[in-house]
Amino acid sequence: MHARDWLLAFIGIFLPFVPVALKRGICSADFWINIALCLLGFIPALIHCWYIISCYPHDSSSRYQGVTLPGRESNYGSVV
Repeated sequence: MHARDWLLAFIGIFLPFVPVALKRGICSADFWINIALCLLGFIPALIHCWYIISCYPHDSSSRYQGVTLPGRESNYGSVV
């Protein structure tokens, strides 16, 4: 797991719906399921929060491939 995921897991201990909202979005079904679980009980919401964090890990890869020169066409850093 990435450090960002560990931070979200820690935040989830206090407010389980916040990491779910950051991972999946406020309008997602996962967010509303977590809100319902928060109303029913804290432990199910926490387990669901950690499940969402583990299913959707942070993507630490980058498409940056170097500096592009001004005035030249480029495709992800490669000069054409």
